[in-house]
Amino acid sequence: MKLPRRQFLSLATIALGMPAVSRLANAQAYPARPVRMLVGFSAGGAPDIAARLVAQWLSDGLGQQFIVENRPGAGGNIATETVVDAPADGYTLLMAGLQNAVNTTLYQKLKYDFARDMTPVAGVSHENYGMEVHPSFPAKTVGEFIAYAKANPGKLNMASPGYGTGPHMAGELFKIMAGVDMVHVAYRGSPPALTDLLAGQVQMMFSPLSSSIEYVKAGKLRGLAVTSAMRSKVLPEIPTVGESVPGYVATGWFGVCAPRKTPAEIVDRLNQEINAGLADPKLRARFAELGATVFTGSPSDFAKHIADETEKWGKVVRTAELRAD
Repeated sequence: MKLPRRQFLSLATIALGMPAVSRLANAQAYPARPVRMLVGFSAGGAPDIAARLVAQWLSDGLGQQFIVENRPGAGGNIATETVVDAPADGYTLLMAGLQNAVNTTLYQKLKYDFARDMTPVAGVSHENYGMEVHPSFPAKTVGEFIAYAKANPGKLNMASPGYGTGPHMAGELFKIMAGVDMVHVAYRGSPPALTDLLAGQVQMMFSPLSSSIEYVKAGKLRGLAVTSAMRSKVLPEIPTVGESVPGYVATGWFGVCAPRKTPAEIVDRLNQEINAGLADPKLRARFAELGATVFTGSPSDFAKHIADETEKWGKVVRTAELRAD
């Protein structure tokens, strides 16, 4: 039977619209089961804290559990590889960070290409680091620290949560710009590094404030400076490193990524929900208490941020002649 032209065109229009309707229905149905959010470091560190704050907001807002899963190791690469290899359905996410931008240059034999194989979803927060020493350390200012380090080249131990992490790179940038030589001691996450710093087993650390701010406030660690361009609102009495080393700025960041080819409708829904959370006064205040600031934007905004950070820290990796494999 031959359909009238008007009826045929009407049916054709409906058929053409079905894929869009199907994608919309899938996005509206998402999430239909619990979602994993992987963190490449141990529990209690800065990326873990950021992930748990975001996961709780998403759980409350989207009606399914967003479960934080810690997969430490290889500078965050184990967690990243797991997400890269996961189905692109929105049920496996990564709390990405500065280390992912660094690893692009630091590792020569990665099993993935971060820019190609991951889909940026949303930025979350900028992380300030504290340049911190044990209270028994003789230096009380950045200037005194630099003088001490130059008088004792290679004798100071600088702890970090791991090779290629933001705190490690903040330290490498400091070494380059201040002209000092320190021995890098890498740990598997911030908690064990801070444990040794608190015990005086290592002399200094560029520590995420979210992990160490309470120790600084309690006098268990001495904060010499913060690494941001401006003084921290939660520690306003502590100067910036840049006040002693002009031009120095090193801030970490966190954001959510998904596997390549994750449906745009799911990415957009997650982006909108995360941005809504970061606009919430209570959640913003919680990040602020930890010395962090939130940053919002579209998936493309976050993609540009990752690209800019990859370029910046790639230069530091090459200047310091760092290699992880």
